[in-house]
Amino acid sequence: MIANTAATDPPADLPFQFLEGSGWHVLVTGGTGFIGQSLVPLLADQGVRVTVLTRRDRLPQALRRQNVQAVNSLSSIPASERVDAVINLAGARILGLPWTAGRREELMRSRVGLTRDLVQWMATRASMPRCLLSASAIGYYGVQPQSDETPLTEEGAPQGMFMSRLCQAWEQAAGEAVLLGVRVACLRFGLVLGHAGALPALLLPVRLGLGGRLGSGMQWLSWVHIDDLLRALAHIWQALERSPGTAPNFYNVTAPGAVRQRDFSRVAAAVLRRPSVVPTPGWPMRLLLGEQSDLLLEGQRVVPARLEREGFVFRYPQLQPALRHLAGSGR
Repeated sequence: MIANTAATDPPADLPFQFLEGSGWHVLVTGGTGFIGQSLVPLLADQGVRVTVLTRRDRLPQALRRQNVQAVNSLSSIPASERVDAVINLAGARILGLPWTAGRREELMRSRVGLTRDLVQWMATRASMPRCLLSASAIGYYGVQPQSDETPLTEEGAPQGMFMSRLCQAWEQAAGEAVLLGVRVACLRFGLVLGHAGALPALLLPVRLGLGGRLGSGMQWLSWVHIDDLLRALAHIWQALERSPGTAPNFYNVTAPGAVRQRDFSRVAAAVLRRPSVVPTPGWPMRLLLGEQSDLLLEGQRVVPARLEREGFVFRYPQLQPALRHLAGSGR
């Protein structure tokens, strides 16, 4: 179990530990991505046998372990081979290319389509996986008015915009596994801070002395340190083992300390010892990216209500220590 220590005095080392015992076999989709390349070695180092579903011919060097194998299709896993859990992290990069009709279809296919394929594959197994941990995102909540300081818990309602509809369909596809007797958790990730992912691009203008507010700067930014995300996965797996498994479970995987974007820029500049005075107007992004610009110019104040209710303790609940760790050390 993950240590449950008072949030006012967290220990320096809060461990990552999946279920006790040996012989576990876990299937990871998206294992060669940012989160996967941190998760798979941790699982392997704890003696878990990991199968990574990937289109690559070879695994990256960081994932090469004796107990890690790659497959290019689900059909490559023998039906008689036991798979204890599935961690579904796959999905095409959402920020970047404009959301044309073709791009939206690709985003849906890479998330919703693959998740449906996973559930259909589970139905063919001689024995069902014990649980499915499936990624989602706080885009589920749409956008929150910048004047609204209401914390959004897992009971918050979705909206009708594309990023919310994408997450709704993604979670619905994962939830179908409940009908097979599989325990399901849908994980609504905030902005994941680590040495890869979005953070290097966010910090680049700050490092160049150009960091300032983006748009109004009042939009909420809900984030989580990669170490806490990985520990949350372990916590949720353990929680699923105690769950009756009759309905999907939903978790906000964000740090308690959501910030305004202007405060993110200010804290980042202070950590990197750079000025934070040059604002970036929002209208060029809206012109270039359309609705996708909401990911940068709007936001949501999302809180990890369920994780905290279950006693999970964040190593990095506030932004400044998280950025200091990432700026001052390697993984």
